Formats: sequence, structure tokens, C-alpha cells
Amino acid sequence: MTMSALNSAPQDAYPTRLPQEQWLERKDPTVWGKWTPEAPLTRAETHSFEKNGFLILNGVFSAAEVAALQAESGRMRSGEAGLAPENTITEPGSDEVRTVFRLDEQSSLFDRLARDKRIAGRVSYLLDDEVYLHQSRLNYKPGFTGKEFYWHSDFETWHAEDGMPRMRAISASVLLTDNDALNGPLMLMPGSHQTFVACAGETPQNNHQTSLQKQEIGVPSHDSLSRMANKFGIDYAAGRAGTVILFDCNTLHGSNGNITPFPRSNAFFVYNAWSNRVQAPFAAEAPRPAFLSSRDTEHPIAIESGKLV
Repeated sequence: MTMSALNSAPQDAYPTRLPQEQWLERKDPTVWGKWTPEAPLTRAETHSFEKNGFLILNGVFSAAEVAALQAESGRMRSGEAGLAPENTITEPGSDEVRTVFRLDEQSSLFDRLARDKRIAGRVSYLLDDEVYLHQSRLNYKPGFTGKEFYWHSDFETWHAEDGMPRMRAISASVLLTDNDALNGPLMLMPGSHQTFVACAGETPQNNHQTSLQKQEIGVPSHDSLSRMANKFGIDYAAGRAGTVILFDCNTLHGSNGNITPFPRSNAFFVYNAWSNRVQAPFAAEAPRPAFLSSRDTEHPIAIESGKLV
């Protein structure tokens, strides 16, 4: 490699997939925007997100809006929508749908949801930038057989395998069913977003093909998870359908399996700052496919106001 190529290569602020696991201090703000009385979140909400790395917003969408989203998600899972096979992930060991990707490209209603001011406007404020969708998906955890999502930091994978440079991205989970303590809700470690766990091990080729069903590379060790849990504790994000959960890209999170009769479903949007667009992967030979990491977005999303229906 020439000296000019070395000088032009992006600096890796968060090296990971190392011979040994390491803890690194976060180098980026959690809240990039400056609060004013006109901000779309209160001062208390902004402070809570900065402190904990997540925020639960109750009653964001009306019953009519939720009903429309539930009907559309049912249509997409039923096969009626004619989804491309690569956009659908099933539960390990069954044909039950676990995840449907590219919601915004396959449904006009979910595209409108992704651009809604009640979500995207708040995220844009927190990131102090225009935003685009790094990824969108429908997560469905069926009753009785819904499998767990293991503890992880999204940013670790997005940085290592997608080439996301900095911690300037936020996920939004829109609850399409009631989430409670019993049916496998999102669990988070409040405050964990301030520490980056640089994971051990090299990235296998096409790691996404297995990690979407069970992630084994790019996850903290049991020792790190135990230390984090002892330091920060574990919260779970409960709420009625229509609730929105915002969480920082580096917040450690996961969810238990669902053995209740009650399914758990949510629409999930990853908003990345326009100035933080992905580059070459930092710890993988090639980037993940476009349905996992949007790489050719030409402009930020156009945020819209008003009801969905």
C-alpha cells in the first residue's frame, strides 16, 4: 500500500474483532443537538436519553394508526406481499417468520412511518443532522416459539461489517403489539452506551448468513456482560402498541424468548446521520448486503408531519 493510500484511509476510532476483548471509552456525544424549548423532546427526555442510552415514548401513534400497521405487517408475513427470499429470515428450526427487511422499500405505509416527524424528527434533533435509513425491518417474535436475540451492541457490527465510522446513529422500535415483562420485550443496560466493548475474534466470510438467526461473532463475553450488568443493571422496555423506543447505537440490548401465547411484533428503523454515512468495513473483507446496510442512498429522508391514516 502506498503512503498516500495509508494517509487517505479512514481512522478507526473503535477497533474491534481483536485477538482479545477490550473496553474502550466512547469518543462521541450521545446527544449531538442542543436543547431549546422548541426541541421535539423535553429537557428531561433529552437528559434521560443522554444518561441511559434509550428513551421510551408512550402513546406516539393512535389506535387507528396501529391497526393499519398491524394489518400491513400481517400482509407482509403471510406471503401475500411477495417478498424477496433474501428479505425474510425465519426462526431457527422452523418456517416462522422472524424478520422482514427493507420495510420502507416494500410497503408505502411503512415508508411513511419511517419518515414520520414523531420518530425521524426527534432522531434528527438528537443527532443534530439530517438522517437516512441504514436499515429497516419488521421483527416478529411468535407466541410459544419466539427465540431470543442475544446481548449485543448494534454499533459493533455496523462498524466492523458495514463501515459506520462513528457513534452517530439511533434505532427506533415502534411497538405493533403490547410488550410486557413476559413476552420477550427489549432489554437494555442503561449507561452501557458509554463503553464500547471491542469484541474478540475475526469476522468469518458471509457472517451475516448465520448471525441473523444466531449471533456468535461480535458479541461481548459472558464476563463482560456480567460486569456490565453488575455496573449498570438491566431494564426492559414495556409499552402498549403505539409506543416508540429510541436507543443509541452502542447501548447493549437483547431479548428473551417468548413462550407465552402472545406474539411480540415491532417495526424497527435505524437512522444514521447523513454526515456519518458508511465507508469500507473496519473489520470485515466485504460489506454486508444492501438489505442490511444501505450504501447507495442519494439523499436524506424527507420527514413528514400528520397522521399515517
